[in-house]
Amino acid sequence: MAAITASMVAELRAKTDAPMMECKKALTEAEGDMGRAEEILRVKLGSKAGKAASRITAEGVVAASVSGTTGALVEINCETDFVSKNEAFLAFANATAKLVAEKNPADVAALSALPHSQDGFGPTLEDVRKGLIGKIGENMSIRRFKRYAGGGKLAHYLHGTRIGVIVEFDGDAVAAKDVAMHVAAMKPAALSQKDVPADLVDKERKIAAEKAAESGKPADIVAKMVEGSVQKYLKEISLLNQVFVKAADGRQTVEQMLKATNTAVKGFTLYVVGEGIEKKADDFAAEVAAQVAAAKAQ
Repeated sequence: MAAITASMVAELRAKTDAPMMECKKALTEAEGDMGRAEEILRVKLGSKAGKAASRITAEGVVAASVSGTTGALVEINCETDFVSKNEAFLAFANATAKLVAEKNPADVAALSALPHSQDGFGPTLEDVRKGLIGKIGENMSIRRFKRYAGGGKLAHYLHGTRIGVIVEFDGDAVAAKDVAMHVAAMKPAALSQKDVPADLVDKERKIAAEKAAESGKPADIVAKMVEGSVQKYLKEISLLNQVFVKAADGRQTVEQMLKATNTAVKGFTLYVVGEGIEKKADDFAAEVAAQVAAAKAQ
């Protein structure tokens, strides 16, 4: 029988993303024949042996690393909420955030190429990611990150592992932390009205125009209705104009709270896990039927 080497196992895992031990078993059964081993895996594991990269990663975590005026926020995705609680996955996310803060990579590709070792995988962050995919049996990806360095003080807040915020500020740290918590709760789209993305304003203006047109009122009145709706929308999604979640009177805005505490917010980043990712709508009955069919075929 041909000797099954570690490099052979690694090669098969790279081709199939199947767990390492399953790769070794398949190679042993195939007596070292790589093609036959791949066929064995596909028969035994079905879709699990397919390339994991083709599977949607809409779950995951947000992790942060902040030290002084340097910090980073990252979103790392996986396929299921179960894996988002896996210790190895969480360690990978925290290590990624620290690498972003310390090494200042230009993009995800540069970040992935940075040196890192974990759970016997390495020598790069990308190698660790691929290794954990094989070990855990589920796709995972580095979706995005934001780094701050030297421009001001930083406050951050993590709501569990699904929502993360970093606020860049000057002034009172307690007030800044409260703002970070406010951002997590109210999810503003921008710091001020002038910072709201044009596409969001255009979309809201179009909706307001359609609603106002249905009123049957004169054109000049309709124009005023549209402008009023847009201005209301801008206040609702702009951080400084939002009513502060801790306002004792229920009216104080974030801007007024900051002024009272001699604090200025320069900017913020808000990440919500899976935001904007189209999740796969699973058909449970079809999934069960497929599993039964696969079992009969073995």
